[in-house]
Amino acid sequence: MIASSCAEKTEVSEVEVFETSRSGNQLSKIETFSQAKSTSKISLNPKKTFQTFTGFGGSFTEASASLLNRLSKENREKIIDAYFADSGARYSLTRTHMNSCDFSLSQYSYAPIEGDTLLKSFSIEEDKEDLIPMIKDAMSASKDGFKIISSPWTAPPWMKDNNKWVGGKLKPEYYDTWALFFSKYADAYKAEGIDIWGFTVENEPLGNDSNWESMHFSPKEMTDFVVNHLGPQLEQDGKSDLVILGYDQNREHLDEWVDEMYRDETSRKYFDGTAVHWYASTYKIFEDQLKYAKNKAPDKFLIETEGCIDAEVPVWQDDDWYWQKEATDWGYDWASEENKHLHPKYRPVYRYARDIIGCMNNEVDGWIDWNMVLDRQGGPNWFENWCIAPVIVDPDQDEVYFTPLYYTMSHFSRYIRPGAKRIAFESTDANLQVSAATNPDGSHVVIVFNPSEEEKVFDLNLNDVSRAISISSQAIQTITIAN
Repeated sequence: MIASSCAEKTEVSEVEVFETSRSGNQLSKIETFSQAKSTSKISLNPKKTFQTFTGFGGSFTEASASLLNRLSKENREKIIDAYFADSGARYSLTRTHMNSCDFSLSQYSYAPIEGDTLLKSFSIEEDKEDLIPMIKDAMSASKDGFKIISSPWTAPPWMKDNNKWVGGKLKPEYYDTWALFFSKYADAYKAEGIDIWGFTVENEPLGNDSNWESMHFSPKEMTDFVVNHLGPQLEQDGKSDLVILGYDQNREHLDEWVDEMYRDETSRKYFDGTAVHWYASTYKIFEDQLKYAKNKAPDKFLIETEGCIDAEVPVWQDDDWYWQKEATDWGYDWASEENKHLHPKYRPVYRYARDIIGCMNNEVDGWIDWNMVLDRQGGPNWFENWCIAPVIVDPDQDEVYFTPLYYTMSHFSRYIRPGAKRIAFESTDANLQVSAATNPDGSHVVIVFNPSEEEKVFDLNLNDVSRAISISSQAIQTITIAN
């Protein structure tokens, strides 16, 4: 209970504390706390609110879905429930790919026939074996449901100026056809019983060094496409409720993109928000850019649509590795010399916890992890672009490994529900990273991350009521306070 130390104070609130730590807790309920004296305070102010959260979750990819198809029914259900059931992470915001991406089994498009400008041959048949069954299983497991954002990595090569899967730009004569593509995709998925919530216009429009599926847009080109083609097409087809998110790449370029996206009333009408990724640095949040984007369009979404431990082969059944400063990303080897400092070695759990808390505290309203499931190689990935997912499987042995990243994600997705509002707080310990929210049901949620190598004890204050709570060294906690 949170109870006042003053005798006349009778108000109490039910408090629960859940912890994941390097010492072995895995979203474990903590009921016994250190008796040491508190050394700091976290004071909540629910009267001062900020952004409304859209949700937290991960991505449906052909790679993940194909792996689930290779597992036993028991393990497939175990993973789906772990992400979507009330007993699990309760993912509420997800993403998937339109056409193929690097985490596909091959390169494919729903419109492969050259010159088919009316898309009469459009078909999502490729998705019916893997992706769609995974999404539908997740829908069945989820009590509250979840939103789906769909993102194209590229238009079919015949629509592009280089006639390739990788790089190049959409030919102007196919702008209308590409806009129609989005509308047909939404219809095709709806026919399968799956409602798409929204789109990003293009995954990583600045490109990815021509490694895998990509298509390039400048800020003006993307905005012109949305204003003159995609927005009107969805409007004409009765789909103006579908969300359109611009950009969809690393945060450091947000300024120039939102300046163009929100250049006038018409563009503001069609863009519902901005999507960002985290790959520009292993530690930097780019707070100024996030705040700039929010100030530019306070009423629009600002969603992290992709982040993962990239350029790494997963470490199998070794929880401690995920707490060690051993991980490297693409930039550790490949970043330009002037940007090398942004890509030092890092601790995977720390990176997730710090980034999500940092995003929350800088106006981001949704945070989506990349692949939900990968194998022990970090794939399948046709380009061999290996990465780590929160859940790793060995399909040949029918084994499943829930890494510490799964529990880290759950600290946010399970307890901060769609419609929650971030609330103000004050913390007297600068080494504790904190964020807080009030859910639609009136309950409060506090996230506390302790990266230090010592246990900490703090007083949690709400409405002049206080409770001493201890957090283990190298740990993340979710504290829930009932209404």
